[in-house]
Amino acid sequence: MTKLPPSSIFSLFRSFSHGHGLTFTLWADLPSPPIDLQLRPRRRREGAPRARWWAASSSPSPRLRSSLLPPVRRRRRSRARGRARGARRAGLLTPRIRRRADRIEDHIEEMEDDYDMDDTADDMGEENYERGMRDSDSEDEEHGQSNDKIPDTSSADARKGKDIQGIPWEKLAITRDKYRQTRLDQYKNYENMPNSGEAAAKECKPTEKGGMYYEFRRNTRSVKSTILHFQLRNLVWATSKHDVYLMSHFSVLHWSALSGLDTELMNVQGHVAPREKHPGSLLEGFSGTQVSTLSVKDNLLVAGGFQGELICKHLDREGISFCCRTTYDENAITNAVEIFNTTSGAVHFMASNNDSGVRDYDMERFQLYKHFQFEWPVNHTALSPDRKLAVIVGDDPNGLLIDANSGKTLHSLKGHFDYSFASAWSPDGRTFATGNQDKTCRIWDARNLSKSLHVLRGNLGAIRSIRFTSDGQFMSMAEPADFVHVFNVGSDYTRRQELDFFGEISGMSFSPDTDMLFVGVWDRTYGSLLQFGRLYNHSYLDSLC
Repeated sequence: MTKLPPSSIFSLFRSFSHGHGLTFTLWADLPSPPIDLQLRPRRRREGAPRARWWAASSSPSPRLRSSLLPPVRRRRRSRARGRARGARRAGLLTPRIRRRADRIEDHIEEMEDDYDMDDTADDMGEENYERGMRDSDSEDEEHGQSNDKIPDTSSADARKGKDIQGIPWEKLAITRDKYRQTRLDQYKNYENMPNSGEAAAKECKPTEKGGMYYEFRRNTRSVKSTILHFQLRNLVWATSKHDVYLMSHFSVLHWSALSGLDTELMNVQGHVAPREKHPGSLLEGFSGTQVSTLSVKDNLLVAGGFQGELICKHLDREGISFCCRTTYDENAITNAVEIFNTTSGAVHFMASNNDSGVRDYDMERFQLYKHFQFEWPVNHTALSPDRKLAVIVGDDPNGLLIDANSGKTLHSLKGHFDYSFASAWSPDGRTFATGNQDKTCRIWDARNLSKSLHVLRGNLGAIRSIRFTSDGQFMSMAEPADFVHVFNVGSDYTRRQELDFFGEISGMSFSPDTDMLFVGVWDRTYGSLLQFGRLYNHSYLDSLC
């Protein structure tokens, strides 16, 4: 994966901030448009200060004109400037807004000197602003959280025609369809290999959209799902159709669908240390951990950090059970964690790291069990149902199928054109899937790996996460933003359902019984947890009536 400095959560563009200009999209009063990650080189003026504004991920706020500032500064500056422009047009410039705009203007000019800004979308934001100015200076907003003025949306509301995210399209100066098309047209997919998306498109399999496998149940706005690294999107996990675990800033939360309440299980902003003593555990713990990935299964929760931290908690015990650091290498970020049970029933997990290592930890003994080293950073590992094989994908177009016991490479998976960040095995034990920044998901048969079976394409960008239902009937793949695709495996992946919404996707998870699909949406105004329920064919009941 693309290496990010771990010293700041606003680190996406840090490596680009010295002597480079950035182009990005600016909007207002709408769901978050993804940041245009295309870089436009620009020389820094001699003697000028280096750029100080970094972004945490590939999604700006829906109400921000500039998304490359730290949250508090960027909100104050962009809101003031937007209000001033909109008020001037509407003739509503108040002394308070004038003072605020004047106070911020000097800072804005300094920022523009360091960056080339595209004002095309900003003008559109002003038009939307005229439709209804509102002041948002609440304490929550100053800390990067919007207040919950927009209520939850139920399935009953959706059936009456309400937008599932509560977006008031009737009050905006743009229709949903037009805004959707704008996002599709303007989105710039992040690529490590230039033009990988175009190359992969030639091999894609045509699919039939319009399937209906999971229906909308609820949009819960009280749950604010967040992400920290724009390429790592495995931060939502369901252990039942009522229990969901996710990251919200520095907190690991449990949300109950029964009570509608969320509970903080762990806060890593401060000091975290294990209560239990085990060999190899760092009893001093960690402070200020930046969680890059998460995994929860049964009663075990594992959080991985930017500096190789691993924090393990048993959900049925008080406190933290185990802390360790995979490596002290500067390129140590934990990209993915997969929890599994061995054939003997012991609980293990595999951690994929940017130091090119995959580590198998035994949670019965709380110690490192195996360590495999590869030639490139490993972004994701998926273990086969029989625990004999593992799929390894990372910073190389070719993935690997390895022997899970010895680490020996059995086959190279050739076909993708860019780096891969997702993989998953079907419960049938024969087929598996890989997701890539070339905008495709490839389906493979372990019995014949000379060529992938299918090449499935997304709409916007990279395939960041993949999940199969436990019965193997459906496979879902998530893009960085806006789209989750659910494929009918029984149709040989020819039919799919497209879940269409607005916002960055922090993660997705099927419940173990396959009844529910949860999707985390990261957006400053419309951030939430989306619930979809499985539709079953009960036509046999009609015959009894």
